[in-house]
Amino acid sequence: MALFFLGCVFVAGVYGAATASRRILFVQAVPAAVALLAVLAGV
Repeated sequence: MALFFLGCVFVAGVYGAATASRRILFVQAVPAAVALLAVLAGV
């Protein structure tokens, strides 16, 4: 379930960066990607 919601946050961040502001990529998408990797790694 965590993977789904983190994936949604990541996709929303990438979409926001593409359509609104590049800053959204670093504020929303990058932390979501890091959290996704942490969940997948079992940390």
